[in-house]
Amino acid sequence: MRKKTALVAALAAATALTLSACSDGGSGSGSKNSVAEVSAPKDKKPGTVLDQPFEKPDLVLTDTKGKPFDLRERTKGKPTLLFFGYTNCPDVCPMTMSNLAIAEEKLPAADREKLQVVFVTTDPERDTPAAIGKWLPSAGDPSFIGLSGDFKTIQAAARSVGIGIDAPKKEKDGTVTSMHGAQVMAFSPKTDRGYVVYGEDTTPEAYAKDLPKLVRGEAP
Repeated sequence: MRKKTALVAALAAATALTLSACSDGGSGSGSKNSVAEVSAPKDKKPGTVLDQPFEKPDLVLTDTKGKPFDLRERTKGKPTLLFFGYTNCPDVCPMTMSNLAIAEEKLPAADREKLQVVFVTTDPERDTPAAIGKWLPSAGDPSFIGLSGDFKTIQAAARSVGIGIDAPKKEKDGTVTSMHGAQVMAFSPKTDRGYVVYGEDTTPEAYAKDLPKLVRGEAP
């Protein structure tokens, strides 16, 4: 009974943090539309340590160079931060990538080499590998990994770690609405399991404080 309760708590923590409805003007550039969100009460700590860590998704997609990228194989034994979003997102996604980039810069060079930041698109029809490759360095950092592929495969991978995403929906006025979880999940280099989850309001300073421990596979 205790194990079941822990699993339910982990799922609730991972899925209830934030659900964002992002819309753009159809072109994906210069949009100022706001993000509607439904959030659970904010914890005092920026990251939620899960009682029952998630398995890393068994996911093979295409990277920005057009080559297959096996998430489990390529990030095995490495501290990994995983985020699902899309390049036309007006604010949450670029803000998250920027915050992570700022925090990463504060790490020693050796730790920066170890850390893997993986961006997986929730809008693969528009987010081709080339499009992600053009957007990611300016939104985040050139070292970040960008992945695209089949939507249903991506959706299943997100759900496997408690993050909900819906297929982008084109409205009558031409805008595109995308529902996606705005969490960043940290995977331990020791176990390769996702054990800490961060909400969209996590600041660069908060990430910078936690990253040294995450790189070592410790609880922040």
